[in-house]
Amino acid sequence: MGNLISDFVKGKKQFDYPRGIRQGITLHRIIDTFTDGHEATKKAKEIFRPHYRLYSGAFIDVVYDHFLATDQNEFSESSLFDFSQKVYATLDHYKEWLPPGFSAMFTYMKTQNWLFNYRTRSGTEKSFGGVVRRAIYLTESNTATRLFEMHYQPLLECFHQFWKDAKPFARGQFDKITSGNNNM
Repeated sequence: MGNLISDFVKGKKQFDYPRGIRQGITLHRIIDTFTDGHEATKKAKEIFRPHYRLYSGAFIDVVYDHFLATDQNEFSESSLFDFSQKVYATLDHYKEWLPPGFSAMFTYMKTQNWLFNYRTRSGTEKSFGGVVRRAIYLTESNTATRLFEMHYQPLLECFHQFWKDAKPFARGQFDKITSGNNNM
């Protein structure tokens, strides 16, 4: 849960949450730093940077979510659907801990099954639109969709380079952060 709400929890507000949620927030932030510093991510961002500058990383997050959702080594269609439903059930169970911004978005995330729909190009395109809606200085996502389609294969290669390092890194960080803790 902390992993998903992390972008909506600013600064010291993380200390308002129980230990397990704080650990998820911490893990998310560690993975964000790792992702931003990875050479494959830097290369992928260059595709979006001329049009979206500082927001290029947000578009790459969506691109990586798409490739993860379509990676048959990680998820079959049914296992991704089951995973998404478990995530939504967990968030529903701890609804009182959802930050207001995330809580408002969660209704749409769940009813439109965003996590599952990253599998599709149309779901990814809608997520690009979501980046634009949440950004202050952006006005359109059509260019992001066009860039995604034009550079699909090089972006997929960047994802594969990134994921081979990110998965063991994230597992190691998770184990380090949660060692000795079984709380939420």
